[in-house]
Amino acid sequence: MTVRTCDDWPTLMEIAPDLQFKHYTVDEAKLPGDALAAMPACPLDQLEICCDLEHNVFNAEHTDSRVADALRQSHWFELHEWVTTGPGSVQRGRF
Repeated sequence: MTVRTCDDWPTLMEIAPDLQFKHYTVDEAKLPGDALAAMPACPLDQLEICCDLEHNVFNAEHTDSRVADALRQSHWFELHEWVTTGPGSVQRGRF
C-alpha cells in the first residue's frame, strides 16, 4: 500500500478542515510503542490506518478495528473525539 490521500477527503475537510487524512500501513505510520504493544500479533504491513500523522488523529471508519482499539488506549484521538472534546473542538469554537 502506498501513502495516499483518503478518498473521503471532501467530507473529512468539512469535519476537520485543519487535518489531512492519508492511508498508511501501520508499519509506514510508525505508531507509538504503547499502541503497537496493544495490537495483536500480526504483520504490521497488512494493517491499515487512515490518519493525520502530524496531529495524531485517526479515522476509525477507514482504520482496521484492531488498530483503532489500540490507538484509543494511547494519546491518539479518533476523528469525532478530536472535533467534539479534543483539540479540534477549541479550533471550532467548542469549549
